[in-house]
Amino acid sequence: MSKKIVLSKRAARNLENLLEYLETKWSKRIKDNFIKKLDRTLNIIKDRPESSTKSEIIKGLYRNVITKQTTVYYKFDSEKLYIVTIFDTRQNLSILKKEAEL
Repeated sequence: MSKKIVLSKRAARNLENLLEYLETKWSKRIKDNFIKKLDRTLNIIKDRPESSTKSEIIKGLYRNVITKQTTVYYKFDSEKLYIVTIFDTRQNLSILKKEAEL
């Protein structure tokens, strides 16, 4: 059964910043391509959330690579998929640990 997707405030803020960066520093086409990849990823994990890899860094979370620079971290229950953060993998992992504090 497909789960309802819930973005944390942090994930929403990270996504907004990322989309703004992609459009201003790269192009609208690059931003649109990223959105397509994100949509594809979310459609897969909302139907089969356990199909992704369990995070080795943050216990209790799953992770799915959107692009080589961007990974989504999430958890789920029987009804909802909670997007905890959308993380730029070029950042220090200590930032990820801080962002993923539940």
